[in-house]
Order: sequence, then structure tokens, then C-alpha cells
Amino acid sequence: MGKIALFGAAGALGRGIADALEARGEGYRVVGRDRASLAEAFGGNPQAEIVTWNPDDAASVRAVARGVETLIYLVGVPYHRFEEHPMVMQKTLDGAIAEGVKRVVLIGTVYPYGAPVTAKVTEEHPRNPQTYKGRKRKEQEEVLLAAHRAGKIQATILRLPDFYGPGVTKSFLDGVFTAAANGGTANMIGPIDTPHEFVYVPDVGPVVLALAEKPEAYGRWWNLAGPGATTQRKMAEMAFAVTGRKPKLRVAGVMTLRLVGLFNPLMREMVEMQYLQTAPVLMDDSALTKLLGGIRKTSYEEGVRRSVEYQQRKAKG
Repeated sequence: MGKIALFGAAGALGRGIADALEARGEGYRVVGRDRASLAEAFGGNPQAEIVTWNPDDAASVRAVARGVETLIYLVGVPYHRFEEHPMVMQKTLDGAIAEGVKRVVLIGTVYPYGAPVTAKVTEEHPRNPQTYKGRKRKEQEEVLLAAHRAGKIQATILRLPDFYGPGVTKSFLDGVFTAAANGGTANMIGPIDTPHEFVYVPDVGPVVLALAEKPEAYGRWWNLAGPGATTQRKMAEMAFAVTGRKPKLRVAGVMTLRLVGLFNPLMREMVEMQYLQTAPVLMDDSALTKLLGGIRKTSYEEGVRRSVEYQQRKAKG
């Protein structure tokens, strides 16, 4: 795949993909706005080339894309500024194309599907987002796929459900693992008994790299599902069972989110996506499994155990 760059690398998924590259003994470039965050995540690894960028500066985008063949796109925006997603994608593509980047893999979400109309969602499910955030994610995808159709760059999208894992703080389950390890009450967003799926972050990196290597992967999107349906309550019960503590859960519904949202912008923005808790998107990834010849997935039991044990080690210092 030539030189690989992870744009928006400082988050959990970026670290997970980097781990997969390191396991292969491959060097890579990590790109982000904040050097301190990148240095904290990758500073001790000689395989990682750390560079910063300003996506609003065309020269900056071109500089960080220079010499790259495969660009893995993980760029986030503040949750209350989702309108930036398609704009940042366009600016990134302009620079990447100008520098001769051959391919882009977008790590996407289920948001563009909207509310599910089938029990299992395949790639043929309509993209009919009813939410503002879903529409902006769909616009982001259209910017990318238009560039592919125009022959300017090869592009593909990997859709993920909610994710979790050791040290993954931006997860519905992080507070659960912390409470299970340290005692206390876990704050959760309900309802917590509806079917749901999660992907274990360390499982994602190998899939991303395998997908990027497949010429036939480009020009469309692919689903990566969790290892089956579960519920948030079951995940919490498994977490507390690791430490032998009785589960203590505090569940916030939509009305609580609205109330807390008066003071907390993130909670206010989450109200719009509440439908994913009542009508969750459960994905079918048989097409991806066939393409890659199989996918390794960590069981929920194992993933939860490792996540709680990480919090235990962290608490001990």
C-alpha cells in the first residue's frame, strides 16, 4: 500500500490501526491538529512519523499528504459542529489528489442509514438519515464517492457500530468499566435493554488494513458488525462480574438528556441520535467477511474482561 497516513490519528481507532501496522513492522504517518496529543499516543514509537496540520490551510493539507499512497481518514469534528464533516473531507481530498494520493479509506458510522427498515442492515439498505448528523455524514460520503467516480482517487468506506475497548474513553461503556473496576455507579444512556452491537477496537485495525489492500473494495461502502447482538445491560453485568461487584447503574432517558443538555452541549447534541437506542442499527457484514475471507472478532465476554482489567491496572498506577 506504500506510505500510509492516519488522518485524525489521536483517537482510539487511530491507535488501534497503528497497532496493526506496528504488528506488521510497517512505518506510518500520524496526522492531527494537536502535536501534544499525537506525541502522547505515538511519541515512543520510532515507526510513527508525527506531523500536524490545519485542514483550513490548503498548503498544510498538501504538506501532510505528500508522499502518501493510502490515506486512512478518521478526522473528527466537535459534536455540535457536524456541518464541518463534508467541508473538511473536501479540503482533505483536494490536497490529497493534488499530491497524488492513490486511495482513501473513510472510517464511517451507521448514521447515514437512518432508522433501520430491516432487522439486519446490509450495504443495500437505503441511506435515508432523518437526523442532521446523519445527513452531514451522508454528505461527507458523497464528497468522497464523487471523487472516486470522477477517477480522481480510489475511495472506500468502512462502517462501524459503537465501539469499546481498553482505554477507549469516547464510548457508551467507558463509565461502566470504570465503575466495575473502582466501585461506584455507572452512568448509562438508555434504554439499555434493546438489542445493540459493539465492535472491539483492537479488532478494527487488521480489518482496515486488509480492506485497503483489496482493489475490489473501492467505490462502495462495507459494514463491520460486532460479534452478535447484545444489550448495554448485559455488557454492564459482564463488567461487574469481572470484579465480583453488584452492578450499580444510573440510566438516563431522553428527558434527562434534554434537561442535562441545558448545561452540557454534548448531552444536548445526543438527544437527536436517541433513536439508535430504541431502534438500533444491527449490521450484516457477510459481504465484508466474504471479501476478506473471514474476520476475527473478540467475544463480548473477552473484550469486557480486558477493558475492566485495563481500568484496574490504571487505578493501581
